[in-house]
Amino acid sequence: MPEYQVRFAAGPAEEEDREDELRSLLRWLTEDESLDRAVRGAVGGDEPLGSGHMGAAFDLLQLAVGTAVSTASLVVSVLQWQTSRRRAAPAVVLRRGGAEIELSREASADPETLRRAVELLDRAEESGDDGGTD
Repeated sequence: MPEYQVRFAAGPAEEEDREDELRSLLRWLTEDESLDRAVRGAVGGDEPLGSGHMGAAFDLLQLAVGTAVSTASLVVSVLQWQTSRRRAAPAVVLRRGGAEIELSREASADPETLRRAVELLDRAEESGDDGGTD
């Protein structure tokens, strides 16, 4: 099962906002019928909180995607989530193995940017660098 990591590009968002936005994106992806509901995920953290904070920072979304779901479908769904937001959605960084792309709302208007992004993530799969543990 291909695995992806999703986080938001650096920005002014507060830690609580990032977690809420990640949970919103996860709901969107798991309910997207075009993805055949073949996306599973969990919100977690990869950075310790600074001093004076309690608990963990939730700034990362770990996704496991069914093999029937194409990279292009996943990328399009993320862009649809971004454009559906009432307030400006943060740029999304999507990582698969050693490949990492940044998707902004503006990316959806540029077919060449989307083609290159999907190609880069697909190459991570072809090279066997999908972040999986098998």
